[in-house]
Amino acid sequence: MLHAAFTQARAVTPVTLVPARWSDYEVVAALLEREHLPLDGLRQHFENAIVARAGNRIVGCSALEVYEGGALLRSVAVDAECRGAGVGSDLTRAAIQLATRRMVPAMYLLTTTAEQFFRKFNFEIVDRADVPPSVTASEEFAHACPSTVIVMRRYIS
Repeated sequence: MLHAAFTQARAVTPVTLVPARWSDYEVVAALLEREHLPLDGLRQHFENAIVARAGNRIVGCSALEVYEGGALLRSVAVDAECRGAGVGSDLTRAAIQLATRRMVPAMYLLTTTAEQFFRKFNFEIVDRADVPPSVTASEEFAHACPSTVIVMRRYIS
């Protein structure tokens, strides 16, 4: 479990990262919709979702879609009032740890705005042709994101 904190009205609220529960789905979906991130395929892979909780409130999320040839990192989002406190970084690290435990060879992601953020975690831009067919067949990859998005990969050691 990773911990972070964010400051709201001069009070520090601890943030804890935990596996998502099915009862968290609607709150996570609402956060992703506010951030203009796709929901396609998320429900089918929600058992690999992680949420950041500040008290009883979900303030962030990330998820992993695990396939034979790799995993798709998706849905990394942090509530606007909690940004800048490292929650997004913690969620990304937690997803990388999950991928490591699942023994996937590499993680892939699609982004239009967060290329520099993910470079901090050793993700590099790759061509769509470099992504395994099992990952490109995912709902998010095949249907939800335009072909102009940036594709990134991180090998798992």
